[in-house]
Amino acid sequence: MEITRNVIVDLLPLYLAGEASPDTNALVGKFLETDPELAQLAQDQKEKMKMLGEVPVTLTEDDKMKAYRKTRWVMVLYIVVLAIIISLILGVTLLVFFVSSPPIN
Repeated sequence: MEITRNVIVDLLPLYLAGEASPDTNALVGKFLETDPELAQLAQDQKEKMKMLGEVPVTLTEDDKMKAYRKTRWVMVLYIVVLAIIISLILGVTLLVFFVSSPPIN
């Protein structure tokens, strides 16, 4: 099977992120030696990635607890709203039933 430019373009993000296997790195590197246009594109992308850098997201225990409390509060609010809606539906249904039913003699 021939390795086409499209295959290399598909593998390029893994290659640039350093997440490709050694075999894939070798394959892409070898192909980039034969395609100067794609090699320049890869170099440009690599420089852009360096400029962005990695933004570490570290959550402290306090951050985790705040997120947990907020999530718990939202869930409780949903349950209360759902209970109110169900009560209203049940109440309206019973009201309609008793108002529309004929009186018992």
